[in-house]
Amino acid sequence: MRYLRARRQEGFISVIAWFSLLGIALGVATLIIVMAVMNGFRQELLTRILGLNGHLSFYGQSNKLTNFDSIAEQLRRVHGVVAVTPMIEGQVMATARSVAQGAVVRGLRPEDLARRAIVANSIQDGTLAAFSGKDTVVIGHRLAQKMGLGIGDKITLISPKGIVSAFGTVPRFKAYKIAATFQIGMYEYDSNFIFMPMEAAQLYFQLTGAVTNLEIFIDNPDRAQALAREIATSLAKFGRVHDWQRANAKFFNAIQVERNVMFLILTLIILVAAFNIISSMMMLVKDKGRDIAILRTMGATRGMIMRVFFLAGASVGFIGTCAGFGLGLLFSLNIETIRQWVQGLTGTELFAAEIYFLSKLPAVVDPKEVAAVVLMGFGLSFLATLYPSWRAARLDPAEALRYE
Repeated sequence: MRYLRARRQEGFISVIAWFSLLGIALGVATLIIVMAVMNGFRQELLTRILGLNGHLSFYGQSNKLTNFDSIAEQLRRVHGVVAVTPMIEGQVMATARSVAQGAVVRGLRPEDLARRAIVANSIQDGTLAAFSGKDTVVIGHRLAQKMGLGIGDKITLISPKGIVSAFGTVPRFKAYKIAATFQIGMYEYDSNFIFMPMEAAQLYFQLTGAVTNLEIFIDNPDRAQALAREIATSLAKFGRVHDWQRANAKFFNAIQVERNVMFLILTLIILVAAFNIISSMMMLVKDKGRDIAILRTMGATRGMIMRVFFLAGASVGFIGTCAGFGLGLLFSLNIETIRQWVQGLTGTELFAAEIYFLSKLPAVVDPKEVAAVVLMGFGLSFLATLYPSWRAARLDPAEALRYE
């Protein structure tokens, strides 16, 4: 520990050692924080995507299912299937108060929407009890804010599939009363989704007695592909099956690639700090040449000399890694609070929901990843001390004393 304290003769060496310690601490902390945020992004997006969408979707051969209730009953008997929900999905232009934007309409039975916890537990205004009939809808809270709408107000939906008449194609539009608004925390859904009772959706999209698809929820999302193959084999004559992994493959692959690249880049910070340990230890060995020679003449073995310098260098890496571990965990577990504090201090928005999809900064600490980062910090630090320690142990006492 004396070698880490600043002294008049070796002050410069001590400064390099402290910078090495700080570099390893910051590298380990940054790596833990970034990995936690990337894990949080993936988990939050996965939770919201699979909470609002089924793990599997069953589509008819002609983009509509007429005998959907009987097919749904067959699907419910498949081992691993938890729930099957008939749904009508279509794109519309939503307008109100001179504001217009594209939206996605999903027609569900009121009881099916009430069972969808991610929506039912995220109602901001109004109530799902009013979600019934042929003229009510539930819209995202951000969509309502953007259009300046409240409970009981009217929103007009214009379908791109118009009505063919003698005067050409006339757009089909209808006004609906807002029964409730929801906010699940994902910008894309909160600003673009509209839920409509099944009966009203069948009337609006001209799908009398039919739906566009069946949403299938299973007990284990990771088994989606296996179950999709099983369902496709048994019900091939009725339609086709898509699983969530195939539907969102590009999205989650992009997150995984970004995560791997960030891990590689931030590992270089720890590697640079480890090289600083090598340089500081080499300078320390050079500076302590006379002391090493005297210890050797007094009977100290090469192993003892190597041990002294190994412990001196390893202590820098050990303390730095432990400090980075504590700092990284503290930051990761309080990252949203820190973000809010920095935003309030600077008056700027650090995490725009419309860009990053989520309304808050997520972080999920994976104990295995944290352990891997800490072990890597220890490993690189210890490896960095081996060569300088070996050089110190190989120093010839006679040569060292002659040059002194």
